[in-house]
Amino acid sequence: MHQLRTIAIGAALAAGLMGSVQQLAAAPKADAAKGKEVFEQCAVCHNADSDEKKMGPGLKGLFKKDKLTSNGKKPTEANVLEKINEGGNGMPSYKDVLSDQEKADLIAYLKTL
Repeated sequence: MHQLRTIAIGAALAAGLMGSVQQLAAAPKADAAKGKEVFEQCAVCHNADSDEKKMGPGLKGLFKKDKLTSNGKKPTEANVLEKINEGGNGMPSYKDVLSDQEKADLIAYLKTL
């Protein structure tokens, strides 16, 4: 009985790992150069070359900052993506405007600032 439970747990772990590997394989390969093109629509409200506020905060050094201006969270890919998707504080949601690939490219570009 103990062996059967160990096998079942092992199978469940293997299935979970396979799901994670599949998610990583499905994740779009980010291209910062394409992200710079996507950023052109963001540049209406955000500076890329300074941290000076335009309509929204300047994004130079975004991923080097301790926290995001908008919500005080650490600037991780997940938190920046959440802000892109949800918007807020005057920023529109881009959840249905940008594709997953465009968002990945945009984040890759923001990491170069």
